[in-house]
Amino acid sequence: MSNISLTSISYNGDGLVPAIIQDVSSSRVLMLGYMNAESLGLTVETGRVVFWSRSRRELWRKGDTSGHIQLVRSVEVDCDSDAILVKVEQVGAACHNGTTSCFDTARIDAQTSLTAEEAS
Repeated sequence: MSNISLTSISYNGDGLVPAIIQDVSSSRVLMLGYMNAESLGLTVETGRVVFWSRSRRELWRKGDTSGHIQLVRSVEVDCDSDAILVKVEQVGAACHNGTTSCFDTARIDAQTSLTAEEAS
């Protein structure tokens, strides 16, 4: 895996890149947020996850009000440089509603018994 600079990230038209947050120990996906160049830079520099709030239109460092902080353990970039994966040590709940993951509340029924042979 090679290192790339922050200037190599492909931000969308709003200047944002999706950031998948994953627990470094369990590999569980905790949440999805968005980062702009400034918040990604702060995340890398400080070791704490910083997002860009699309609703409030401001930077927010995860855990400043709740105490549920995310300590950065690695930052990986996808093959197109248009999404990032931040592996963290989660302190407290990741979701604002108090659950471990933002993906704990609902599920869509999907075909889950399809085998590779059936899919060909």
